[in-house]
Amino acid sequence: MSGDSILTVDRLSMRFGGIVAVNDLSFGAGRRKITALIGPNGAGKTTVFNCITGFYKPSDGTMRLQHEGGAEIRLERLNDFRISKQAKVARTFQNIRLFPGMTALENLMVAQHNALMLASGLTFLGLIGAPSWRTAEKRAIDLAKLWLERIGLIDRADDAAGNLPYGDQRRLEIARAMCTEPALLCLDEPAAGLNARESAALSELLLSIRAGQGTSILLIEHDMSVVMEISDHVVVMDYGVKISEGTPQQIRDDPKVIAAYLGADEDEAIAVMESGT
Repeated sequence: MSGDSILTVDRLSMRFGGIVAVNDLSFGAGRRKITALIGPNGAGKTTVFNCITGFYKPSDGTMRLQHEGGAEIRLERLNDFRISKQAKVARTFQNIRLFPGMTALENLMVAQHNALMLASGLTFLGLIGAPSWRTAEKRAIDLAKLWLERIGLIDRADDAAGNLPYGDQRRLEIARAMCTEPALLCLDEPAAGLNARESAALSELLLSIRAGQGTSILLIEHDMSVVMEISDHVVVMDYGVKISEGTPQQIRDDPKVIAAYLGADEDEAIAVMESGT
């Protein structure tokens, strides 16, 4: 991948006993870009995410996150907590993992727990209401309200997250991740279960995050309308290996990609492409 990469994955492999879920995968995610990781079910995409975010320790390969200013962090050497804290990598999941009994505002405050605990001197300064704690608390509330405004939920700040419509919960989960102020935001199927209107709102939100915050985004997504509309770069996997990468237009026209999705061979995919022209 040309240009400035925030994430470089080099020869990543992940084995579970005799099963090779990811095999010798290399790709880059551009800084201030949206990179999509796509492929049929079982291609190994979520396994790659789990390696990047520290849920799995890869069998082989390296994952280097380059912060602006030159600091490089080797993600394969860290666990999930340190990847979140030190590398500033945040993620969402296929299944929504909000705290349903907490309010929308409280969910965004929880995301800032680490900063608030430091400011509280591990609770003592918070108990006595020290100025440093009050300043940190105000900043956390302001940041949470900012993101509630951004996703159109400020009027429902005090509603339980579990009572929000599904599409609102999806956006709230992304807002919660953004409250950690990540350098790299990893989204695992953010459009899953959304209708056309909600998918359009999601696309608009992700484009605004890239433009407004300069946040780099890496996403897994099956909704090709979202992928093709917002991605700067697309990486395609099938059976644990990379079969193609390029711009959305290049991916759309690649017979290897069409074959993978149709379950056909490449010659059949070319025939399908030609029949449609």
